[in-house]
Amino acid sequence: MQNNTIQSDKVNIEFIALMASLMAIVALSIDALLPALPDIAADFGITDASKNQLLVTMIFLGLGFGQLIFGPLSDSFGRKPIIYVGFMLFVLASILCVSTGSFELMILGRIMQGVGLAAPRTISIAMVRDSYSGDYMAKVMSFVVMIFILIPVIAPTMGQFLITFYSWESIFYVNLVFGITVMFWFWKKQPETHVKAKRTKLTSHLFIAGTKEFFRHKDAVAYTLISGLITGSFMVYLSTSQQIFEHQYNLAELFPYIFASLAISVGFSTFLNSTLVLRYGMRRIAYTAAVLYCIVSILYIFIFTSGKNPEILVLVIFFALQFTAIGFLFGNLRSLAMEPLGHIAGVGAAINGFVSTIMAVPIAGFIGSFVTESVLPLFIGFSICGLLSVALFAYAKKVIKTKVI
Repeated sequence: MQNNTIQSDKVNIEFIALMASLMAIVALSIDALLPALPDIAADFGITDASKNQLLVTMIFLGLGFGQLIFGPLSDSFGRKPIIYVGFMLFVLASILCVSTGSFELMILGRIMQGVGLAAPRTISIAMVRDSYSGDYMAKVMSFVVMIFILIPVIAPTMGQFLITFYSWESIFYVNLVFGITVMFWFWKKQPETHVKAKRTKLTSHLFIAGTKEFFRHKDAVAYTLISGLITGSFMVYLSTSQQIFEHQYNLAELFPYIFASLAISVGFSTFLNSTLVLRYGMRRIAYTAAVLYCIVSILYIFIFTSGKNPEILVLVIFFALQFTAIGFLFGNLRSLAMEPLGHIAGVGAAINGFVSTIMAVPIAGFIGSFVTESVLPLFIGFSICGLLSVALFAYAKKVIKTKVI
């Protein structure tokens, strides 16, 4: 394990940048495609706007299941080889997406993309846990997420540029070029973090044993459930944002810039978290953020209970407040869930990612189906997910006190 008191040398900076870049392949594959959803729908003859959401939510479905495959394999064969396998699947899936004439096969391609991308997404978290622990792990994760957030800031604008001058297929080609570049950097510069001496032998009981061990840590389970609720509510925004700003507000040309400005609010709070977490601790910060998340969403419901959408500036302010809270939650929740799971980091990251993602997909699909003429259902979903998260924080706190006793 790396010395977690070393905080600013060149190797650590490059490690953080690499882990963020691995996760950024996922973000680019999702966010760059958002402005192209109407063009894709037109090419495939899709008139139901809710079907467009499948191009976003189904990649998350693949991410959820893929983590169950690649996480345990990385515990047995090392982190780096499994990331390469996942990326090759992503390449094949991307080719399917741009070559098929069937919308159903494109959805299948998006699921396969998610399965492949589950390797870099999950294993990058396991590699952070291999190398760091405690609040310093949360600090490192905050830096990783902060850099990772830069992708949603630029991705929709990039996607808009590509569909304006080329075609929606070009977005997939750019994603591939970015991914290949990151893989080459990863291959050349990043050493294996899960050495052979610490690897577990691959057996039919490996995943079962790891799952049982995961569920013995009730605090890790609670934080995983919270992550699923928060991710689900955020996924609703991702899958409906194009519909909200382009159809409800008629702001198609401004959509990439609004999306980018809101992504900056997440990045800003993530940066603040990286500076505050060692002082206040990840549990305290995450709990406070969950409470604020609830307050903002309930305030919106109280003010706009009629369902009539507010002025765009008012909506953006409410979204920015919500996403600021999310920035304090994302990195800390992952770190809180992984903290007791260092001995099964691969399986632990896989189950954590699977449960949170599989929770998020139906949450996003259900709430998103109501976001047609008004943004109010979105904030109702935010408030319910937030209240449940606060309750789970209270449960986790009780569990931790019992452990100490």
